[in-house]
Amino acid sequence: MQLNSRVTVLAGHFGSGKTELALNMAIKEAGRGNKVAIADLDVINPYFRSRDIAEILNEHGVELIGPPPRLASSDLPIVSGEIYRVLHDPSYKLIIDAGGEKDGATVLGQYFHEWKELNVYMLFVLNANRPYVSTEEGAVDAVLGIESAARLRIGGIINNTNLGAATTPDDVIKGEKLALAVTEKLGVPFALTSISRQLEHSPEFMDREGLFIIDRYMKLPWE
Repeated sequence: MQLNSRVTVLAGHFGSGKTELALNMAIKEAGRGNKVAIADLDVINPYFRSRDIAEILNEHGVELIGPPPRLASSDLPIVSGEIYRVLHDPSYKLIIDAGGEKDGATVLGQYFHEWKELNVYMLFVLNANRPYVSTEEGAVDAVLGIESAARLRIGGIINNTNLGAATTPDDVIKGEKLALAVTEKLGVPFALTSISRQLEHSPEFMDREGLFIIDRYMKLPWE
C-alpha cells in the first residue's frame, strides 16, 4: 500500500491492530524515500503505543510525534504539540495512530480547523474477531461513532482481522467478507486486507495481489 494522502489517520475499535498497522505503513513509506512522521494520539490504551518502539522507528528514518521521553512510559493522556509542525509542513507524510473507538477519536476532533483544508484520509481498521464489531451492525455503529467524534468522514475500510499468532487464513477471509459488507452499507471503498508475515505463503493468499504484509514490532507487556 502506498499512501496517496499527505495525512492518513488510522482509527478503529479497541484491539483492531491499528498501531501495528500504522508502524508498518510508516516504515514501508520511509523505505520508499519519503519523509515520514507517525503521530501517537492514542491516549486510551497504555499497552500498545507507537511511542514504545521509538528506537526502531528512528532506525528506519521515521519521526515519532509523541510525549517527551521522560513521560513516554506514563499512563497519561498526553498529546504532543509537535503535531502542528508536521501538519503544516508539506514535505512530510503523516500517519496518525488514533485511540480506540469514539472515545479515542475524540482527540482527533480538536484538529478539525487545522486539517479541514488539508488532504486528510481516515481509514477504519476492522478486526472482525473483536467484540462489538464482529457483526455488520456493530461495525457500522463503530464507524459512525468515530466519524462523529473525529469530525471526519471515513475514506475506506481495512480488513485487519487477526487473533495474533493464532490467526488462520479463515479468520482473514471471514473478516474480509464482513469488511466488504460494511463498505457496501456505508458506501465507502474497501481499502485493503492485511496479513501477518507468517501467513504470507498460505495457499489461500499465494495468488492474491494487493495484500499488505505486516511485520510484528509491538510486544506484549510480558514479552
